[in-house]
Amino acid sequence: MHNEIKKGLLGIVVDETTISQVMPEINSLTYRGYTVQELCDKCSFEEVAYLIINGKLPNKKQLKKFIKEERSNRKLSNQILKDIEKMPKKAHPMDVVRTAVSLMALEDKETMNNSLEANMRKAMRIFSKTPAAVAAFFRVRKGKKIITPKKNLSFSENFFHMCFGRVPNKEIVKAFDVSLILYAEHSFNVSTFTARTITSSLSDIHGAITGAIASLKGPLHGGANEEVMRMMNKIKKPENALKWINNALDNKEVIMGFGHRVYKKGDSRVPTMEKYFNKVVKIKKDKKFQKIYDVVKNVMIERKNIHPNVDYPTGPTYHLMGFDIDFFTPIFVISRITGWSAHIMEQHAANKLIRPLSKYSGEKHRRVMLLNQR
Repeated sequence: MHNEIKKGLLGIVVDETTISQVMPEINSLTYRGYTVQELCDKCSFEEVAYLIINGKLPNKKQLKKFIKEERSNRKLSNQILKDIEKMPKKAHPMDVVRTAVSLMALEDKETMNNSLEANMRKAMRIFSKTPAAVAAFFRVRKGKKIITPKKNLSFSENFFHMCFGRVPNKEIVKAFDVSLILYAEHSFNVSTFTARTITSSLSDIHGAITGAIASLKGPLHGGANEEVMRMMNKIKKPENALKWINNALDNKEVIMGFGHRVYKKGDSRVPTMEKYFNKVVKIKKDKKFQKIYDVVKNVMIERKNIHPNVDYPTGPTYHLMGFDIDFFTPIFVISRITGWSAHIMEQHAANKLIRPLSKYSGEKHRRVMLLNQR
C-alpha cells in the first residue's frame, strides 16, 4: 500500500550493496562474502580495512603498499592539533572527532573532487588521521602532551602508543584489533545510511563521514557500548547484579547492549568478542565485570529471550584496556570509517538522490488571520 508508513524504514529495501550482509543461512555478518569470525582469526585489521574499501583481500605486495600509505598519512597538521588543544575539556569526544574530520576537509586539496580516485585517497587520509585526533583529545583533556604517531607500529599498536605512550602485550593488541574488525562495517545501519543520504546529494566524503559520526553518537547506535559500561558501574559489585537487573526489568527499563534489529538468533559478532573479553580479563586479573556480565546476560536471556549484541562485551573490554567510557564510541569511529568510505563510494557509483515521502498528519488548510484578529 502506497501510504503505509514504515517507521524507521523497517523492512524497506532501499538499495543494493556488495560490501556486507548478515547471511541468514549461517546467521553471520560477512564482509565481501567472508564471515567476520574467520576474518578475526586469520587477518589483521589492516587487511580487513583493505578488503572493505577495495573489495578483495590483499596479497603481500598490496598490503605492504596499503600499510605504507596509511602510516605516511597519520600526522595531523599543527593547526588541527592547536584547535583540539583549545576545545573544551568537558566536550564529548564524539563532538571533538566530528569537528576534527570537518577541519580535515578545510585542509584537503581534493575535498570537492568526488571522483573514485580522489575519494580513495581522501578515505585513506581520513582513516589514517582520525585515530590521531581521538588520541590527541584523550590526552589533552587529562592535561597531558599530545603524542606523535609512529610509523613502525601497526594501526592498533599506534593507537595505544598515542593514547598511553606505550604498547601493551600482543594479546591486548589482538583483542583491540578484533574489536576494530567487528565494528568496521554493518550494512545499512543508521550512520551508514546517513552517510549514503548525504552522499546522494553529491556532497563530499568529509561531510558524509561527519554526518555519520553525529549519527553514531546516539545511544541507540554507537553510544550503546558506553551505556553498557555505565550500567556495570551502577551495579558496582557482582553480588548486586542479580537484584539490579531484575529490578530494572520489573521497572521496564531499557537494557543497553542487548537485542539487534538484524539478527534473529543472536549477534554473530558476540562469541568472538566474548572470547577476547575473557582473554583481557585473564591478563588484567580482574573478574569483577566478567561476573556482572554473566549474571546480566543470563537474566536477559531467561526473562526476555534477548541476546547480547557486540556492544555488550566490547564496553568492559575497552574499560579494562584503560580507555575512558566516553571514548568507546570514538574508537568505533576509527574502525567504521572503512565501512562508511566503502558505502560512500558505492553510492557515488550508482547514485540517485535519497528523497523518501512522508504522510502529512497536520492541520487542514486554514486562513492566516491578521495579528490583531488572533
